[in-house]
Amino acid sequence: MKPKKRVWPTIIIASAAAVGAIAASAAPSDRDHTRSSERSVCCVANPRFAGICAVELAPDETCQDVLAYLNNAASVGKTYCASTPVRRGWKQVNCEEEEAHGPC
Repeated sequence: MKPKKRVWPTIIIASAAAVGAIAASAAPSDRDHTRSSERSVCCVANPRFAGICAVELAPDETCQDVLAYLNNAASVGKTYCASTPVRRGWKQVNCEEEEAHGPC
């Protein structure tokens, strides 16, 4: 069964929007690359986590935000340190102390 002629413009517009969204997410712009290379990194460590974890901070995020999340036993939803389930006992460390596992 063929779609009615009125449906074709909607299908074409939806298809073009989907292709545009895929292209935009697949090829980051130079501006995005520059911005990510300028981002700050916060290194944290925990005796129950192997090595140091380097967390790339979001523009509005601080190391204190990361530590508050990792040290809160009820926190869920972020992917810091490879989505570690380890909570409490995290401390900020110097990123050069050991080779950091990052960015996590």
